[in-house]
Amino acid sequence: MRITHVETTAVCIPLKPERHMVTALGWHRESKYVLVRLGTDAGIEGVGEATVMPLWSGETVWGAKAILDQIFGPAVIGADPLDIDGINRRMDRTARHNWFAKSAIEMACWDIAGKAANKPVYELLGGAARPLTVECRFSMGAYSPERARELALELVGRGFQTIKVKVGGPAVDDLIRVRTVREAIGPDRKLTIDANCGWDVDTAIHCLHEMEDCRIALNEQPTPDGDYHGLARVRRETKPPVMADDMCFDLQHARELILHRACDLISVYPGKNGGISKSKAIVDFAGQHGVGCSIGSNLEWDIGTAAMAHLVVACPNMQVEKFPGDMLGPEYHATRIVTNSIEIAGPRVTITDRPGLGVDVDWSIVKEHEMKS
Repeated sequence: MRITHVETTAVCIPLKPERHMVTALGWHRESKYVLVRLGTDAGIEGVGEATVMPLWSGETVWGAKAILDQIFGPAVIGADPLDIDGINRRMDRTARHNWFAKSAIEMACWDIAGKAANKPVYELLGGAARPLTVECRFSMGAYSPERARELALELVGRGFQTIKVKVGGPAVDDLIRVRTVREAIGPDRKLTIDANCGWDVDTAIHCLHEMEDCRIALNEQPTPDGDYHGLARVRRETKPPVMADDMCFDLQHARELILHRACDLISVYPGKNGGISKSKAIVDFAGQHGVGCSIGSNLEWDIGTAAMAHLVVACPNMQVEKFPGDMLGPEYHATRIVTNSIEIAGPRVTITDRPGLGVDVDWSIVKEHEMKS
């Protein structure tokens, strides 16, 4: 089987007003992503999603579309889509980084591979290590105390057992928000925080000490990108387990984190890591060194979420039972782009055993939301 063509579409879908996200990086009110459609000479088609955010990975919707159209697409034409490692080598030889753009082609190849074998992707990754239904946490923006309290009470009513609160801004505001949410959800549910690199080391340590009475279950990415020593210091001097996310895009980043003993957990997901297979390599490597992993999110649509969920189901070291991750992106958006949406019921996300990624894009809906250059 050979890849015959790579089609890309830039798409913009707004978030539901009540799901607008604000973090240390700013507001996110609409998602401008790129969809990839991979064709083969066997008539099997695969789909992928580049969940790009300029302030997060540096990739933009138009930059991703251009590099897919002009660099990565031509590099994989004529290649065997079942040779995932070969596909990754072809792309890596043409350009560095561009993780989300590369992942769109790679997950489309996994989609094709599953359809060709008549198996779900998690079976191709080694089989199911857990049920197809996974419980997630809810990621709450850095809202005002009033909005945070209102949303926290809503989430309790919907059955969420773990709630993540975005921090990384002025310490006084972060402390009020976290305390407000703890009071609203009560003492028994898990409360985690995520600074998205927004704090410096001293502020992170100060805030964690001030929050001790809030019993933080997980401290995600409290310090700036690349500061392995600083993250290690936060881990040494504060109580909650530390998760690295915004500073771990590839296997070398994972090696540095583990070498510096900087984290207890690593957040992985296919978009950020350049594809499903590269995420799995990080998960396996971390497990060999006693470091757990969980699933992160960039507010994916159904295609990206499917790729994430297959990874979670297949990898024993994705410790989502102890540290629930994020796979609720489709629920944040006003429109779903597939005909068979991933089932999201409160905190529970369920995939099926359909071949490939298990989702089919509704291209008529995509056309309605297509961006024109």
